[in-house]
Amino acid sequence: MGAITYDMEIPSSIPAAKMFKAVVLDADTLIPKIMPQAIKSVEILEGDGGVGTVKLIHFGEGSQYKSVKHRVDATDKENLTHSYTIVEGDALAGVLESITYHVKIVPTEDGGCICKNRSIYHTKGDAEINEEKIKEGKEKAMPMFKAIEAYLQANPHA
Repeated sequence: MGAITYDMEIPSSIPAAKMFKAVVLDADTLIPKIMPQAIKSVEILEGDGGVGTVKLIHFGEGSQYKSVKHRVDATDKENLTHSYTIVEGDALAGVLESITYHVKIVPTEDGGCICKNRSIYHTKGDAEINEEKIKEGKEKAMPMFKAIEAYLQANPHA
């Protein structure tokens, strides 16, 4: 099994703790509310939302995928970090064993933050994946992040 790692950083004017709450703690209800074309719904299959929880994410009409199952690996509210792994679903395209995501929201001096996201694509056997496809997929995530940012700017008490 091989692995390809892809790192992405997105700056934001939103304070780090508020962004963490939106993109990690409230994401299951917030994203379907503000971007139903991307994620239609999230249901918890096992667990209480913490480590070990398995969620089924149903993608919206705007997605090329139907659904994925993901497992929460770690959440650290103090250090604003979150890790989860996609363990099943059509996004794995038959060539991936899993995709692990590590999210860290880092405060910046100007009161905003940087969202650091590391994705590790674990291939099945000696399967190869196109790194350009990974980059395209990550770029598709940018509008979701920007939509969350815009929602938080428009709803300062959210």
